[in-house]
Amino acid sequence: MTTRSAGAGEGEERVLLYGPEGLVEGEAAGELAAADSWLVEEGRVRELAAHWRRFGAAVAEAGGPPLEGFPEAVALALPRRGCWFPRVELVGGRLQLRVRTAPARTEAVRLWAGGADPRRTPRRKGPDLGALGALRARAVAAGADDALLVGDDGCVLETATANLVWWDGDVLCVVDPGLPILAGVTAAWVVRRAAGLGIAVRPGRVRPAELGGREVWVTNALHGLRPVTGWVGADVAAGPAPRVQEWRAAWAAAAEPLPR
Repeated sequence: MTTRSAGAGEGEERVLLYGPEGLVEGEAAGELAAADSWLVEEGRVRELAAHWRRFGAAVAEAGGPPLEGFPEAVALALPRRGCWFPRVELVGGRLQLRVRTAPARTEAVRLWAGGADPRRTPRRKGPDLGALGALRARAVAAGADDALLVGDDGCVLETATANLVWWDGDVLCVVDPGLPILAGVTAAWVVRRAAGLGIAVRPGRVRPAELGGREVWVTNALHGLRPVTGWVGADVAAGPAPRVQEWRAAWAAAAEPLPR
């Protein structure tokens, strides 16, 4: 059977395990091998098909089962009222859905540049979420909102929770995909929109100091697009962000109803 949540209070979380009867109350035992999440606002979501493609690839890489029937069951189980941040997971070889109320969202971010990269599987979301959460907690304790990840060569990778893009004049720059970064769904939308507007997109490798004075965004499914308005633990000056509001409006308009 499929369980549907009619509503939830602040901070509510439920876990539904997928099996022959659909989604039922329960939780798999074992390590988190793959995960993906997206924002649901009043039954509307952005780039859902892309999230499922990324999750399907992660599950296959981790040796999990086919997703057959799981996306449809998840779509039916998600609430159509309120603001939610569900997460699909592969745990102990089993597929499950974590239905969570969405955490508070912000429109700007301060980045902390004081931590080492803790990831073991940088291209697969899931196994490193605990370590990344701990790193972000250190960033918050230092007075920032998120932690910047930097490679052994000193080049920027991403943050503990988001991808990073920046502007060089009229060119949109993205982190070189040859570096160990997660393929971001929201970042891919940004690149696609830029191409559709005739804006040049350039992969690059930069050190934090080279971002000084530039318009820098972090992107993820929860917050959408946020400008970097401050740096903690690095002598980098935050630049203005004249473009971000128009792009945020376009991202908001990209929401579509959940499948039924």
